[in-house]
Amino acid sequence: MKIPSAIVLLLVAIAGHAETPQAIARQYADAAPAGFVPAARRGEALFRQRFAINDKMPSCTACHTDDPKNPGRHAVTGKTIRPLAVVANGERFSDPAKVEKWFGRNCREVVGRACTPGEKADFVAYLSEVR
Repeated sequence: MKIPSAIVLLLVAIAGHAETPQAIARQYADAAPAGFVPAARRGEALFRQRFAINDKMPSCTACHTDDPKNPGRHAVTGKTIRPLAVVANGERFSDPAKVEKWFGRNCREVVGRACTPGEKADFVAYLSEVR
């Protein structure tokens, strides 16, 4: 599968410049349609939404719990997952390559497709604001 050049450029930009959750969210927002503004409420809705793609992982909360400040457990492997919320895990959303890797894997497995740059920006915004 050929990756569109715009996505490659986005990944290079993210990898080269973003080191904070806010910077990563901003990079994704910049790749979204003109005028897009990340919204934590949409990010929370995506986090909690149930998709009909995977019975074992119907939503992000299946592995990450209803409270993203808590550690989770992978629904299939049983491996412990560190909290998603930045307030509970200072390393979350600090490595652009890891962020993109996990969005790629989890969006396919849970949502059933690649998440849009706007969805990613919203998701990071939500998990950066959880207190």
